[in-house]
Amino acid sequence: MDLDLRKLRYFVAVADKLHFGRAADELHIAQPVLSRQIRALEKDLGTPLLTRDSHGVSLTDAGRQLLTDAGPLLASAHAARRRVTAAARGSRRLMVGFRAGVAVAPAVQLFAARHPDVPVDVRRIEWDDQAPMLLDGRIDVGYVRMPIDETGLRVAPLYAEPRVAVLPTGHRLAGKEEATEADLAGEPLVWHADTSTQPTRHPHPDAGYPARGVDETLEHVAAGRGISFLARSATVFYSHPDVTYVPVPDLAPDQVCLAVAASRNSPVVDDFFTAAQAAAGITAECGNYEMWQRGGEAAAKHG
Repeated sequence: MDLDLRKLRYFVAVADKLHFGRAADELHIAQPVLSRQIRALEKDLGTPLLTRDSHGVSLTDAGRQLLTDAGPLLASAHAARRRVTAAARGSRRLMVGFRAGVAVAPAVQLFAARHPDVPVDVRRIEWDDQAPMLLDGRIDVGYVRMPIDETGLRVAPLYAEPRVAVLPTGHRLAGKEEATEADLAGEPLVWHADTSTQPTRHPHPDAGYPARGVDETLEHVAAGRGISFLARSATVFYSHPDVTYVPVPDLAPDQVCLAVAASRNSPVVDDFFTAAQAAAGITAECGNYEMWQRGGEAAAKHG
């Protein structure tokens, strides 16, 4: 049995809304048509996916599992369409996504030596669009920061980066050479996701101001709404007159990885993967953290 992607998209819309009428409006189809398609999908799979009663619509266990699996499947199909369209136009470009504080230039320079005919575009990504942009083909390769949902991805570690505490300039620890996790325990935390993903072993209450990127983080901290933790590269790439950085040596390091969709089979993508790993290896070999901050001088020298 082949899974019908159109029916799968219809199911995801209903599962997200838990309402057939609203899902039908979003899909621009009639509600009876949507209901028939969902029943046909349930027949194809041989199991109920949704429970419909006077209280509304809810997912069965099978429905919850299908919703989990549907995202990567639909994103992979969308990415395939993007690649086919690009191939039909004769374009041969590589789109590389990167998180704040990650310098892509060293790998781009090494890659260009082997593929001078393949332009490399770069695009800034945030924590919440790392996996989606890889899965749906908006980026071919991504420099990501953990944690990330690795479902449908191939992820390889590149390097670990020490973290610093981000503090308002009036903070009691501002100006210190370093601090410990215990020094900061209990402080409200401005964080980019669920606070369970915070890199410290000591508890921090949620400050209630989720920050999507570094700029938002700095603004919230500067306003005195809480503290935060960032990779050490933030001290080079980002500054704010009302924010100071203090190293926290015993804080869990930030892990930078390279990621690509597991369904993506491309020699060009594989070659960029190799170049990125080589560039990261040069950084470690030179023992020079500032190498990748400066944009790849050492990589060019070693290339």
